[in-house]
Amino acid sequence: MRAWQAPSVPDVPGAAPRPVVHDTATGKPVDPTHGDERAALYVCGITPYDATHLGHAATYLAFDTLGRAWRDAGLDVEYAQNVTDVDDPLLERATRDGVDWRELATSQIDLFRRDMESLRILPPDDFVAVTDEVDRVAEAVAFLQETGSAYEVPTPDAEGDDLYFDVNHPTDAWSLGDESGLDRETMLTLAAERGGDPERPGKRDPLDPLLWRAARDGEPSWDSEIGPGRPGWHIECSVIAGDRLGLPISVQGGGSDLVFPHHEMSAGHAAALAHQPLAHAFVHTGMIAYQGTKISKSLGNLVTVRGLLDDGADPRAIRLALLSHKYSDDWEWFDAELTSATTRLATWDAWASGAPAGHADDAAGVASRIRARVSDDLDTPGAVAAVDTAIAGGTACTPELADLIDALLGIRLG
Repeated sequence: MRAWQAPSVPDVPGAAPRPVVHDTATGKPVDPTHGDERAALYVCGITPYDATHLGHAATYLAFDTLGRAWRDAGLDVEYAQNVTDVDDPLLERATRDGVDWRELATSQIDLFRRDMESLRILPPDDFVAVTDEVDRVAEAVAFLQETGSAYEVPTPDAEGDDLYFDVNHPTDAWSLGDESGLDRETMLTLAAERGGDPERPGKRDPLDPLLWRAARDGEPSWDSEIGPGRPGWHIECSVIAGDRLGLPISVQGGGSDLVFPHHEMSAGHAAALAHQPLAHAFVHTGMIAYQGTKISKSLGNLVTVRGLLDDGADPRAIRLALLSHKYSDDWEWFDAELTSATTRLATWDAWASGAPAGHADDAAGVASRIRARVSDDLDTPGAVAAVDTAIAGGTACTPELADLIDALLGIRLG
């Protein structure tokens, strides 16, 4: 599946330090490349049943920043992202609205592409629809069945039985809790809230996740070697990440609401399939609230990228507003966020367009500070503050400095 048009990224003299990021699994800052010259990034993509909201935008912007930082450090970056274009929320929304689920998915993926282009997000090398990978997922589930990591749960209302992953089956690269660090009671609560079915009769363990949903009347399904049906959620990402990037990848990324069960179970599936960890680091973005509650499609309290753009917002100002918050923090969006970012952007534009002033070595120092902040766990608020300080101190905006701001922060000035 095609991604979206890539923005141009200037070549900038010099190189940044290798970035370190916060690994959720260990709670520590790490260089997830382990010194390699290749960085492999997998970010969980959208379920396309509604518009791109600011939570989505902040997540993809954070990993866009990581990719830019890796490139500025001289690394070769490989990036894959999925689209969960068949899943219960999509099917439920299509039924509610009286539209074909495939048409709904197609329209929302197109909108997502346009929003990512507007925000100048670098596209993945592999933008992968789950519906294009069903055969490969079925092969993986069949392997897990053969090796004892998957089992059948009787499903009277389906053509065959659902298949589940045994979280207690021994693996040499993962055990339950390795990636999330959560206690069992918390896991059970989150599984019930986030698409799991801990109360399902017939499971060996309430936390066992679905691998393959057998075909039901009125639901999409595909023929496969394990019978008609469709993939479960977590196995999709395990298979796509392994096939497109090889394991272990450098970073598995997504919002903090994916820590459990999605990333935990994806890591378990990967270990059972490949006898390798899924990733060297699990990196998560914080949640954005609006009107006192986390922005959520299910809750409907959305601030959408498209809505802001349609109201006349400069997409650079939206990007700058998001960059002004630490990627891993939870925070709340207020209308003043965009107002402040628009004012800041105008100041930056005027600085970049004005007559040269100050000294070139001052500009070089600012560039070093921006690079240092971004490489330190993607501290974009620190990088934004470095630009503000440079302007307030009368430092010249040289072409090289403007290019660095474009290359690392994705803000093209002037």
